[in-house]
Amino acid sequence: MSIGELLAATVPMVRTLKLEYLETTPERAVLSLPDQSEYRNHVGGPHAGAMFTLGESASGAIVLAAFGDQLARAVPLPIHARIAFKKIALGPVTATATLGRPAAEVVAELDAGRRPEFLVSVQLQREDGAVTGEMTVVWTLRPNSRPEPEEQAG
Repeated sequence: MSIGELLAATVPMVRTLKLEYLETTPERAVLSLPDQSEYRNHVGGPHAGAMFTLGESASGAIVLAAFGDQLARAVPLPIHARIAFKKIALGPVTATATLGRPAAEVVAELDAGRRPEFLVSVQLQREDGAVTGEMTVVWTLRPNSRPEPEEQAG
């Protein structure tokens, strides 16, 4: 199952907005939000909430692609996100996410017993290539709780 199929199956908003996963690699994730009249805003473009969901979903896709092999020991969680709307987005919008630092550095922090934080940058573009928004999402890999040793019966 691909990352796109996994997220579509487990995240209802992905299905609701009909997000399309065009590319998901540890280096880059590209998602598309189709033009849908039911999710347009007062100026005819995608609602800000739909654009945020597109960007956050792209960031999550690259995190799973880059750190999916760490899921047995850590849970990826977004800590905070910021979005800037640059131009009116009309029609389909594409989000391209990239990691802010090498995945190996993040895993090395996890290996050292720390809870790493890392930035994912997302660029939102309309079909003509114009950048309509920029988003940053700070993620962490929260180490799974270690089970308490069982008390021995005395």
